[in-house]
Amino acid sequence: MSMAGRFSGVRGDIAGALACAILTLPGSAGVGVIALAPLGERYVAHGVVAGLYPAIFLPLVALCLGARSSMMYSPRSVLAILIASIAANTLVTGSVVNPADVRRTEAVLFLVVFAAGLFQAAFGASRLGTLVKYIPSPVMAGFQNAGAILIFFGQIDTMVGFAQHVPLLAIVQHLAAVQPVTLGVGLVTVLAMLVGPRMTPSVPPAAVGLAVGSAAYYVVSASGGAAALGPVIGAVPAGLPLPTQLGAFVSLLGDPDRWRLAAAVMSGALSLAIIASLDGLLNAKAADQVIDARTDGNQTLFRLGLGNMVTACFSGVTGSVNLIGTMASHKAGARSAISVGAFALFVLGAVLALPPVIALIPRVVIAGMLMVISVQMVDAWTVQLIKKAILQQVEHPRRLALDLFVIALVAGAAIAINLVVAVGVGVVVAILSFLFRMSRSVVRRAYDGGAMRSRRALGPRATEILNAEGAKILVLELQGPLFFGTAEDLARQIDALARDALHVIVDLKRVNEVDSTAARILLQIHERLRRDGRHLVLSHPDRTGAVASVLNDLGVIGAVSDEKVFEDVDHALEWAEDRLIEHHADDESPGAERRLEDMDVLGGLDKREFDVLRGFVAARRFAAGEVLFREGDVGRELFLIAKGTASVKLRLAGRGRVNRLATFSAGTVFGELALLDPGPRSASVEADAELVCYVLTDEDFERLRREHPSVAIKLVANLGRELSRRLRQANRTIYQLEG
Repeated sequence: MSMAGRFSGVRGDIAGALACAILTLPGSAGVGVIALAPLGERYVAHGVVAGLYPAIFLPLVALCLGARSSMMYSPRSVLAILIASIAANTLVTGSVVNPADVRRTEAVLFLVVFAAGLFQAAFGASRLGTLVKYIPSPVMAGFQNAGAILIFFGQIDTMVGFAQHVPLLAIVQHLAAVQPVTLGVGLVTVLAMLVGPRMTPSVPPAAVGLAVGSAAYYVVSASGGAAALGPVIGAVPAGLPLPTQLGAFVSLLGDPDRWRLAAAVMSGALSLAIIASLDGLLNAKAADQVIDARTDGNQTLFRLGLGNMVTACFSGVTGSVNLIGTMASHKAGARSAISVGAFALFVLGAVLALPPVIALIPRVVIAGMLMVISVQMVDAWTVQLIKKAILQQVEHPRRLALDLFVIALVAGAAIAINLVVAVGVGVVVAILSFLFRMSRSVVRRAYDGGAMRSRRALGPRATEILNAEGAKILVLELQGPLFFGTAEDLARQIDALARDALHVIVDLKRVNEVDSTAARILLQIHERLRRDGRHLVLSHPDRTGAVASVLNDLGVIGAVSDEKVFEDVDHALEWAEDRLIEHHADDESPGAERRLEDMDVLGGLDKREFDVLRGFVAARRFAAGEVLFREGDVGRELFLIAKGTASVKLRLAGRGRVNRLATFSAGTVFGELALLDPGPRSASVEADAELVCYVLTDEDFERLRREHPSVAIKLVANLGRELSRRLRQANRTIYQLEG
């Protein structure tokens, strides 16, 4: 890259960092105020710097740990609400801290932030970052909406000028305490943030609201209305940030109540870590789309965790990925990690140089800004769902209603109780949602042996038997995990579907997991069928896979026996068909060698014609495993099987992989297309056992056609009927599969 290009890139990074800093500074200060608000008025100034520190240390730690994108970092409102909830409900209400003791209270609160960062780093190191994709969207939407609602209503006291907190339902009784002038300044701030982007699109709305709201406040104050206005932030700690909390953390080890303190810290930290991790991963994923990057979720968690641990040592609240800041910096020209370092330095400069200015910012202006931000925080997907529900623009109203219920449940738990409880509700909802989806019927498809046959070609008599008795074979194709939530339903379906079935084939090809409960239920199914003289047959249990291991270890395969465990459904069907045919064809001897007269495909020939045909065919014997012809050979012969079976096999992609297309048994014909179209063979044929065939070559057929045309015509007609019969069977199979 040329020098001019490099300078242009650096200039874009600096501009992007400045744009992000202008956008982030007011909001970060407000976020810190939210986090420490439950501790009382004396913590407001501390909250300002606590909100700014994550915007310094998270970017620096991320850069030290190898981050090279322009992704920005800062505190997050939803995390501040959770910290405030932990402070109010776990620490203060639980009498773990006394807010009057500022030093100890801050030490405990920032220890929660430190421990949460430790959990985050552990999540990343143990590669739990990939689990975010399993968190249902309604759960995360509920968290986000709860945060927006809590932030909005948490600003009402400051917005209307109440000196003390007034419950929402009691505001009507305290209308006399409302300060109209303070409320007016707050509304001016809100209006400026909403209208500002239209008038000054290049200036961040937060900066416009801060400037206009503060100007209105001081104009009123200079006009003699200072007494009617709310307070300003007040003195803000100044100076270089120092890790003063490290010593405070160590001092807590000697606390007389350290075990109760540890329990409170760990419970709050785990909840904060879970939400902060989910928030960080989701925002990182969204930021990747903005900056055209691919972030590793586990590395992101590790960086955020260590960054938050460092931030906590400097008295900062939990931070995360700053999606809005990333978008703003990218729009302003940021393209590299230089922008991230420059952003941290800009914020550090503000912390060092601007405390006197920050101290003069009116609290009502911060409240007005946070109200607008809270409205913007409302999950857009939730709004879309509500609109669709109102307008009835949905195809699956039950699913939409369930999503809205989950959103409301999680948000309600966060608002009515606290966000810590909402974390538990969210996890439970995620688990129940998973179990509900996974517990749907594991049966992908069910069909009987009358509609779906094995690939073995049979004669008319055997075909008649299967047409009449094929429904006594039931095939169940399973899919997904076979576990305690689905196995019992499988047993009920077998009881309902297999009332008349003698052979129940369970196809495990698409089953990816089997637990011990499911294995025990399979054993129970086998035992019930065995007592009734019926059979459970298994197909596709990969002998080297996890499913086969569980079935072996828990005795399922041993109980069913290897005789009834097959590599695919085709062979399982063939076994079951053999049992039915043997039961209904006692007059036939399957091992006897058939004569030409016994060939079904030669039906309709008289004795003279058979005598003629014998002069044109030759009997051949093939040993087990011998290849009759190979895929690609030129077809020249028709084979009539007198004894044994032969299988048609097709090579598949991959070393040594073959697929059985069909198996021909005694009395059937194959290779007949060689008489009609002497092209290359489409597959190979191999003898399964000792095989005896009558072979008619294309040359002999041509001679038969010239010398005895009537015999040739009858043979071709019979072959046509055979092809037609196979086509009808194929159509039935396709119809069954499509159905």
